[in-house]
Amino acid sequence: MPKLRGEAFWRETLRSAHYVVAPMVDQSELAWRLLSRRHGAQLCYTPMLHAQVFLRDANYRRENLYGEACAEDRPLIVQFCANDPEVFVQAALLAQDYCDAIDLNLGCPQMIAKRGHYGAFLQEEWDLLQRMILLANEKLSVPITCKIRVFPEIDRTVKYAQMLEKAGCQLLTVHGRTKEQKGPLAGVASWEHIQAVRKAVSIPVFANGNIQCLSDVEECIRKTGVHGVMSAEGNLHNPALFEGRNPLVWEMAEEYLEIVQKHPCPLSYVRAHLFKLWHHTLQVYQQLREELAKVKTLEGIVDVNRELKLRCQEEIANQKEGEKPKEGLPFFHWICQPYIRPGPKERCRKNGASGTEKGVRGKRALEEEEDGNSELLSKNKQKKKLRNPNKSFDPSLKPKYAKCDQCGNPKGNKCVFNMCRGCCKKRAFKETADCPGHGLLFKTKYEKSLSWQSSKRIIQTPELSRRGDGAGGGAALQEAGDS
Repeated sequence: MPKLRGEAFWRETLRSAHYVVAPMVDQSELAWRLLSRRHGAQLCYTPMLHAQVFLRDANYRRENLYGEACAEDRPLIVQFCANDPEVFVQAALLAQDYCDAIDLNLGCPQMIAKRGHYGAFLQEEWDLLQRMILLANEKLSVPITCKIRVFPEIDRTVKYAQMLEKAGCQLLTVHGRTKEQKGPLAGVASWEHIQAVRKAVSIPVFANGNIQCLSDVEECIRKTGVHGVMSAEGNLHNPALFEGRNPLVWEMAEEYLEIVQKHPCPLSYVRAHLFKLWHHTLQVYQQLREELAKVKTLEGIVDVNRELKLRCQEEIANQKEGEKPKEGLPFFHWICQPYIRPGPKERCRKNGASGTEKGVRGKRALEEEEDGNSELLSKNKQKKKLRNPNKSFDPSLKPKYAKCDQCGNPKGNKCVFNMCRGCCKKRAFKETADCPGHGLLFKTKYEKSLSWQSSKRIIQTPELSRRGDGAGGGAALQEAGDS
C-alpha cells in the first residue's frame, strides 16, 4: 500500500488532528501523552530522540520507544535530531513500525543543539536538509515531517518552507520564533510568519507559539488558517488545555501519577511535571518545593502531592468571601493556568539592576560565556580555576579530539582500531583481538586459555594410562581367582 501524502496523510492517518502536544525533551513521555490524550489532545509527538544514539544503542531504543508501545498512544509521530542523512534514515527505519510518521527536528534552539550541530542550527544548510529529507522520503514507509523555527524575514521563511516541501516533507510545524528567541528573550511568536507559510505551501501546516488556552488555539487557526495547533508549555501547566477547562491542579497531578504507576518513567520526568503543574502553588509553599526537589521515590512524590493538596484545601476552607487571586493570576494558585515567562526587563527589575540575584546568573549568561562572549565564570569553573590557575576556558583553545570511526565519539589515542572504548570492545570481542590502548586483551586471554587447556590434557593423559593399567591388572587377578 503506497504511503499517504500531504492532506490525505493528515486527514486519514492523523485523523484531521487539530490539537497537538509538542515534542518535549524528557517531558512528552508515554504517561504524559496518555494524560493529554484523555483531555483533548488528538496527536502527540515523542520527546526528541538522538538518531545516532537510537541507531547504535538497543537500550535507548527500548527505553524511549520499543518498550512504550501502547495501542492508546496513536496517532504518534517520532521526532529525531540528526545532521547526517544516512544516520537519520537508518534510525528512522528502526522506528517506523512504531509510529505514524517521522519528524526531523529543525527547531531546537538550545545550546546543546548548537554543540551537537542539529535542530535550529541546521536552518542555514539547505543542501544538507534537502538530502536528508529526499533520502528519508525515498526509503521510509511512513511520511517525513519537519518542525522549524522562522527566520526574521518572512520571505526567507517562506522559501525555507517551500524548499522542505519540495524535498519531500509531508507536514510542516512552524514555531513562530527565531532561534535567538528563547528563555527570557522568547517574546511573542509571529503568527504572521506562520500565515505566510500556510499560504505558500500545499502540505498541512501546524502552528506553534503563543498557546496558553483553548481560545488561543481557536484564534490561531482563524488568523493563520493552519490545520492544527501545537502546545508545549501551555500543555505542561494545564494538560486539559484542549478541553477548554482549568481543573484543580491536584486532580491532574493525581491522574498523572496513577498513569505513571502503570507506565513507569524516570523519576526526574515525574518531578519536572509536578513542578510545572504546581508552579504557582510552590511559590507559596517554598518548603514543599524543597521537599519535591529532594524526594527520591515515586511514593515520596505522591506524599508531597498529597500534602500540597491538603494545604490548598485548608486554604480554600479558610478563604474569605470575595477574596481574589494574588500575584496578578487569573485564577487561584491551585487551579491549572498558564505561566507567563517574565521577559529580561522584568527579570532584571526582580533580581536587581544587573539581572543577578545573590551572584547567581541566568542560563543565558552561562550560554554566552560558553560562546566566549563573557569573562564571567560559573561556580564550577571558578572552583576549577582555583585548583589550576593556568586553566583556560576559551573554547578556541579546547583540544580537537579525533572521532571514532564507528560512532563519532572521541576515539582512544592509542586504539588500534581508531575507535572509542565501547566500539573497540565490541570489535575486539567479535574478532578475538587485543587493543592495549584500551586495555582489552581478548586474544591474549584466549591464547592463555588454550595453552592452559592443552597443558591440562598432557597432565591428565599419564594419570589415565596408569589408572588403566591398574584396572587391567585387577581384572586379570579376578579372572585367575574365578578359574
